[in-house]
Amino acid sequence: MTPGAPEPLWLIAANVVRWRRYGDMGQELRPGTKAYRGGAKVYVVGTYGGMGHEQLTTVGRGRHSARWITIDTATRHLHTFRAKLVYAPAVLRRAGAPVWATEEAARGMAELLDRVARNERRGYHGGAHPEPCSCHACLTGE
Repeated sequence: MTPGAPEPLWLIAANVVRWRRYGDMGQELRPGTKAYRGGAKVYVVGTYGGMGHEQLTTVGRGRHSARWITIDTATRHLHTFRAKLVYAPAVLRRAGAPVWATEEAARGMAELLDRVARNERRGYHGGAHPEPCSCHACLTGE
């Protein structure tokens, strides 16, 4: 490691869903989110929204500028949560204080967030999926 570089941290990496349901009863599909492209890799640097973890603070490359951004994202718009040791200075500057001190803590939170995201996607829109549907839940068979 180079002198003056920030210490690596265990964070949770995730990907933005390629397609998400949107609109009245979830009958429309939109790619990614307003801030991130579908499939973009993001790092979770914080959670909130009560014990349900409905909202996450994420760091990733923005949809329009490809610059690093920090933004709050709904958990249901992310998938494939995993623990990752992060060395990128741009991410570490935005992450602030260590959120998960060990790999085991990060892995445990990643598993929890994966379950929460799956449940949120299932229950957020009350209506049936449009036909044909290419949202993340339909594409992956959740």
